[in-house]
Amino acid sequence: MTGRTPVLSVRGLSVRFLMPGGRGVAAVTDAHFDVAGGECLALIGESGCGKSVLASALLGLLPGNVQTAGAALLGDLDLLAADERTLARTVRGRLVGLVPQSPAAHLTPVRTIRSQLEETVVELTGVRGRTALRAAAEKAAARAAFPADHLDRHPHELSGGLAQRAATALALVGDAPLLLADEPTTGLDRDLVDRTVDELRRHVDNTNDVDNAGDVGNTADHRDRALLMITHDLAAAERVADRIAVMYAGRIVELTRAADFFGAPGPRHPYSRGLLDALPDRAFTPIPGLPPELGALPGGCAFAARCDRASDACAVQPPLTGTAACHHPHAALTEAADRA
Repeated sequence: MTGRTPVLSVRGLSVRFLMPGGRGVAAVTDAHFDVAGGECLALIGESGCGKSVLASALLGLLPGNVQTAGAALLGDLDLLAADERTLARTVRGRLVGLVPQSPAAHLTPVRTIRSQLEETVVELTGVRGRTALRAAAEKAAARAAFPADHLDRHPHELSGGLAQRAATALALVGDAPLLLADEPTTGLDRDLVDRTVDELRRHVDNTNDVDNAGDVGNTADHRDRALLMITHDLAAAERVADRIAVMYAGRIVELTRAADFFGAPGPRHPYSRGLLDALPDRAFTPIPGLPPELGALPGGCAFAARCDRASDACAVQPPLTGTAACHHPHAALTEAADRA
């Protein structure tokens, strides 16, 4: 931990989808983590492990057949207990900025990017006047590397990468205490990936403030900000994250410092090691087998069937001890475990 007061504190967050016939899908199970002011926590894991469901739960964007448990405290506000009015008028955009996984589905198809940015600026910053709004929209676009000569285009006229940058610009307008970025680098080339995650990191580091009150990027109280980034891009996570949370089959199985995860001593959980070993610039060795179905999870460790370190002890669900939830973790330097 950073020692700072958490911006977001998640305790025992579970999400279960109730299906016809009484069947349930355990998309997220007993998640515990904090994200402190000035910190970026990167949540990684294979597709379908529950990362985006966790993000949607924080914003109240799950369907009606969902059952949630636990708490997600943003200051004194429990996001899981908040009603729709509170989420719509107080949380979304103002307290939590969202970079969505599918930007094309979040942009209004019949309006230009400029009009959507200007509307967001009015709602979240109070800027008024045609000239000021135009300047504010262009400043917001520049922060996300969205080209000014595309501002008067509609979403269907944009490439996937441009749509992603437009969504990022919209998320940054309110300078929310918590920025939730769900696959923010989808469709971007490497240079734009680096620029995008660097801008998200600057948001966390409070370096976006400007001189003129009311401009985009200005926050009157200079409050601490935090970033929860969901990503498959481990290079992007290594570039900007302070800590790494690894999710497998709906559970967080490792939570550690990014420097330890990507450097020495490396991840402790065998699944986390497998993710790194699958990278082209490392061993380029895929993890054998497939993840279990979230609607039919095995008892005990869900990774045991794919793990070459598994034993009879893995029939019991391992607790998160130190930095990893594993009965047979890889060795770790004691001081590194203590820092996590």
